[in-house]
Amino acid sequence: AAEALARDSGVSPAVARERVAAQAALSRTSAAVEAALSPSSSAGSWLDARTGTVTVAVTTAAAAAQARALGVTPQRVAHSGAELSRVRQDLDGWARTEGAGQVVSWGVDEQTNTVRVRTTAGADDATTAAFVRHARRHGSKVAVTTTTARVQPMADLLGGQQIEFSGSVCSVGFTARTAKGSPVMLTAGHCAEDYATFSSGGTLIGTTTAYSFPGDDYARAPIAAGWTPRGRVSTWDGGSVAVTGSAAAAVGAAICKSGRTTGWTCGTVRAKNQTVSYSNADGSTSVVSGLTETSTCTEGGDSGGANMSGTQAQGLTSGGAGYGGRGLCGEKVRQPNISYIQPLGEALRAYRLTLVTG
Repeated sequence: AAEALARDSGVSPAVARERVAAQAALSRTSAAVEAALSPSSSAGSWLDARTGTVTVAVTTAAAAAQARALGVTPQRVAHSGAELSRVRQDLDGWARTEGAGQVVSWGVDEQTNTVRVRTTAGADDATTAAFVRHARRHGSKVAVTTTTARVQPMADLLGGQQIEFSGSVCSVGFTARTAKGSPVMLTAGHCAEDYATFSSGGTLIGTTTAYSFPGDDYARAPIAAGWTPRGRVSTWDGGSVAVTGSAAAAVGAAICKSGRTTGWTCGTVRAKNQTVSYSNADGSTSVVSGLTETSTCTEGGDSGGANMSGTQAQGLTSGGAGYGGRGLCGEKVRQPNISYIQPLGEALRAYRLTLVTG
């Protein structure tokens, strides 16, 4: 995790190790500050790896003073969180009624104080052009960028290990228990479409009882007798990381993911509440909202895998940017890594589950 933070932020490895050690406490501070400030005069917060402090975007002198009183660094910006959220909601609505074409994602980028719209480089179809024109009507609140990647779902029981279904593979996310104490496995919703039956190494795990995709991207399946659910995540080197909770990490925090294709890879949390339009094999698209963007390396088969910040469970790998015919992650072709995760808390609440911890 420290190595990834150093790579993404430009700080030294020694400083990065200090930042990773402090990020759980700083993430709690970040959440408390965002709860205290009004979205009409603030616009999100993030961890600044260079200074080791929490920075919060504010639009008024009063909000800046309140931020300083809370012990964080204010940064004056032009647009409030409420304004940017309305822009994102407008684009979500446009995508539902008019389509998004080859626009691959959009959402608030706290650090640039814009709604970032990411579209496919060279796209010239009418639907994409209409979406981008509509987005640009919001002026400086929107920043349009391009990518050459294809953004798609990344189609003891430990988080991250391989699971098989219908000739395909995904990865285990986390294990949890129902209100009655029954063990269940959580993975990506697109892995569980049509109520897939999962196995691992030829041994039955269970058949999906509920899934949400598109819109969201999570699913649950009961764990068959013979499997022991563990509150741990595989690091793919013979070891594992204990899961002690599910406190959300702040933007800027280091994060690592476990998946059957690329193993244990690390990056940073880039943005939250992103809407993504995934390209499907049949040429259609599936729109998923509320995702967190990270800079971990993910590829096909990593879907559903566990994402961790320290010992805190963050979410399930949903999809990411694949470059070239083999869908490689960015770092393998000297491009940025782009990965999206389904926040875990939403799935736990939806199914009324308690996370298994280790």
